[in-house]
Amino acid sequence: MDILTIVLIALGLAMDAFAVSVSSGITIKDLKPRHGVKIALFFGGFQALMPILGWLLGIGFKDYIEKYDHWIAFVLLGFIGAKMLKEAMDDDCEYISDPLQNKVLFMLAIATSIDAMAVGVSFAFLKASILSSSLIIGAITCVICFGGVYLGNKCGCVFKKKAEIAGGVVLILIGFKILAEHSGFTTVVLNMFK
Repeated sequence: MDILTIVLIALGLAMDAFAVSVSSGITIKDLKPRHGVKIALFFGGFQALMPILGWLLGIGFKDYIEKYDHWIAFVLLGFIGAKMLKEAMDDDCEYISDPLQNKVLFMLAIATSIDAMAVGVSFAFLKASILSSSLIIGAITCVICFGGVYLGNKCGCVFKKKAEIAGGVVLILIGFKILAEHSGFTTVVLNMFK
């Protein structure tokens, strides 16, 4: 899997955490840099850890479903992307009571990184380098969430819906790309233009 695809997956996965970071920023009255760092590290850390857990699960079943791996990646990424699009259509802007409490951040970080675990399962079938992929996913999420906290503090809910829509579309498109590459469809299309 190439670096651009991993970066695009990371951006797509980070959108849920970004949306929650924006919501968190809205509720913090006296925002300090350490608040943004704390939220970013929670989300980035879990986004980096969960693909590894998913990859470990996927490796265990790899021999049984290797010939269907591209379909599994397509379905997982498509499902996650569609879920993000559905959530973006909700008109409400959720407010988090106290986003700086460790237990609240822990629960939010797990909730926003479950999708990353599913992607980790697909990485096992696609022979992606899990450590570098997880570090990229975690780092991108961390940076985006830090910015999201400040954006939410300044601008409110304006960007939350757009971020979730963008993330959902990106993940669905990557699912189609993987399916096309592994099923030979791209080779057929490219041969048509030779």
